[in-house]
Amino acid sequence: MTAAPAAVRLREHQVAGLAALRAWTVRARRRTPRPDGERVTYVSATGRSYHRAHGHLAPRQDARWGGTDRDSVAIGRLVANLRRQGDLGKDPERAAARAARPAEIDPDRNCPWPLDWQRRYRGCAGPAADEPDGRLPAIAPGVVFDGDDLGAWLARRRRAWPGPADEQRRRLALLGVAPPERRTAAHPAPAPTAAFAHGVQALDRFTAREGAGAAPSRGHVETLVVNGEELPHRLGIRYADARRRRARLAAARRAHLTALGVSWA
Repeated sequence: MTAAPAAVRLREHQVAGLAALRAWTVRARRRTPRPDGERVTYVSATGRSYHRAHGHLAPRQDARWGGTDRDSVAIGRLVANLRRQGDLGKDPERAAARAARPAEIDPDRNCPWPLDWQRRYRGCAGPAADEPDGRLPAIAPGVVFDGDDLGAWLARRRRAWPGPADEQRRRLALLGVAPPERRTAAHPAPAPTAAFAHGVQALDRFTAREGAGAAPSRGHVETLVVNGEELPHRLGIRYADARRRRARLAAARRAHLTALGVSWA
């Protein structure tokens, strides 16, 4: 047999060398299983480092922390797994020990509300702590901190009040966040219109004559004296129309009708 050309042998050596390099790289990057105690210490160290930098342990789901992209820890997925029921192991004692470490770092680590709410709340609590009265300064929509629009979030909290749970409302109140004040009417309620006033007067005359609770027939006309002149008022039609539209009558008008003994008002 003739020997393979030198170029072919060199190519074979290159392919074999690349395959060996890939295999070595895979073995080197493969993480060996950690003992339980070492794993808990590793999680605690990562959590403490993140908490010192951010003031909370409520990262985004896709957040990474520490080192380069290659060496960083998927802190968001790690915290989400710690919050998941049954993810801390089947042994109750071991699960309790694993849950206690993150709770020592951040007591709100397992808060009953979403981590997104907790992260934005802590983002607002930082500026409030720097104020003399501990109240949050005005933050307009568009002010972004750590990827969250805190101004827009606060505006939604005020509009949705009292949406959150009692504890969430208490925390927001400590920051000075409160629902918007209800606007009071600048002018008193307008007086009844002339037509309605005439109707009340006509019904009053009819009730005084026929008795409380009596209803006029649809064709009934009551004669009123307005400014010294007699004015025929079609009380029956007005009465029927008011009864048909009773769900849309203003409270003040229904009160007038109730005082005259109208049962459906």
